[in-house]
Amino acid sequence: MVLRLIMELKGLTALVTGAGGGIGREICLELAKNGVNVILFGGNNVDKLQKTADLAQEQGVNAYILAGDITCDKVIKDNFDRIEKDLGKFDILINNAGMAINCTLEHTPIETFDKIMAINCRAPYIITQNALPYLRKSNRASIINIVSVTGHAGYPLQSAYVASKHALLGWTKSLANEVYRENIRVHAISPGGVYTDMIKVSRPDLTSEGMIMPKDIADIVMFFLTN
Repeated sequence: MVLRLIMELKGLTALVTGAGGGIGREICLELAKNGVNVILFGGNNVDKLQKTADLAQEQGVNAYILAGDITCDKVIKDNFDRIEKDLGKFDILINNAGMAINCTLEHTPIETFDKIMAINCRAPYIITQNALPYLRKSNRASIINIVSVTGHAGYPLQSAYVASKHALLGWTKSLANEVYRENIRVHAISPGGVYTDMIKVSRPDLTSEGMIMPKDIADIVMFFLTN
């Protein structure tokens, strides 16, 4: 049964944000191994995006880079215009891009709070709004939002990040109830600490020992897509 569902993924296309490294890169590579084409959506480090694209293409799939700042509404619109023109469809949306800071609430700059909320909550909200018309055309439509354990609990020195992930989890729940009758599956993955460059900044007290690795999250993504 699982093998059949994996085979059914072949030839589908997934849009992944935050694909330049860490969790996003591992998700793209796991999708590519299973025959899924990938759209690397957003990000200004084109070299990192190109590296992910090259690794994905080694698996025999197509990889499209749509770079740019996902907190900019025009970038999102222009990228979706390119999808409409060049691809016409995609089947899977994975909102993965994120930002964190290690700081007390009192000393968190408001502009940093706004940026975290823009990347972690507002951008995926707008991207999902734009994605839904495409997903409705697919018979294997899925939306997967990478949330966090901080979407369920409060941690010191993480107030801005916690706020953004609570918000992301909240609208994910609402969306799931809105679109399930349209055969669009909506999931949230809420991992604990994943050893990425971001966590090295937000939690410098942690080491890799005993931590979740990006590949583990990619495996969970594949579980959702094949069950």
